[in-house]
Amino acid sequence: MEQATLVRRTVEDQNTLSPREHRENVVPLQARSRENAFNGPYTPVELSHEEVELLAEIATGVTTEVAARHLELSARTLRRRIRNICDVLGVNTPIEAVVWAARRQLI
Repeated sequence: MEQATLVRRTVEDQNTLSPREHRENVVPLQARSRENAFNGPYTPVELSHEEVELLAEIATGVTTEVAARHLELSARTLRRRIRNICDVLGVNTPIEAVVWAARRQLI
């Protein structure tokens, strides 16, 4: 069985590849524009008190169901709110959102 390797390259990187490196299996990754880039220091993001409280609860390491009970929400609502927070912050996982908040000393 063959093992696949995921290689991400931007369109600009594709132009600089040597013939040996250029493989027909490589799918170029579309370059991000500066407007769509990850929320860096130039993109202000504000979280509500409830969102920060939700991240603080997740940071304690409890399960989604336990966190939902503590916050008096359904587990589905909690998961939906976490997903919305991740989308606003531009992160992929709830733990990345927790790290984001911790680095800004919100939690």
